[in-house]
Amino acid sequence: MARLKDTIDKTMFYGATPLIFERAKAMRLNPTEAEKMLWNVLSNKHMLGLRFKSQHPISQFVADFYCHKIKLVVEVDGGIHTNIENKERDEGRNFDMERFGITTLRFTNTEVLKDIEKVKITIEKKCGELLESIHPQTL
Repeated sequence: MARLKDTIDKTMFYGATPLIFERAKAMRLNPTEAEKMLWNVLSNKHMLGLRFKSQHPISQFVADFYCHKIKLVVEVDGGIHTNIENKERDEGRNFDMERFGITTLRFTNTEVLKDIEKVKITIEKKCGELLESIHPQTL
């Protein structure tokens, strides 16, 4: 019989290794200013009552923010993500997330720092869409 922890690891962490968990822990201790600002929007179920986790291990990746209920990753990308190599890596990462049924939203540090309200509205809209797809309203 499968242990609950094994089931959670496979369904919420998608087989992340102990190394990825350690990396996630280190990243939680050193957030960027943009991550801090966005965490204030997403933490404590402020976003439509959904629980987001910060620096969440998923397979070989660490997602900046993850809501398991609606399978949504929110990434905050610094300037390094604008070069071709990192853009290609991000596209591959998005593809891998899609294989798990996870949707990814990406924002730049500048977007978060300069217009957090617009970022919040975009995330809230996507959360609403994903919630609706899970629990369609009946007439």
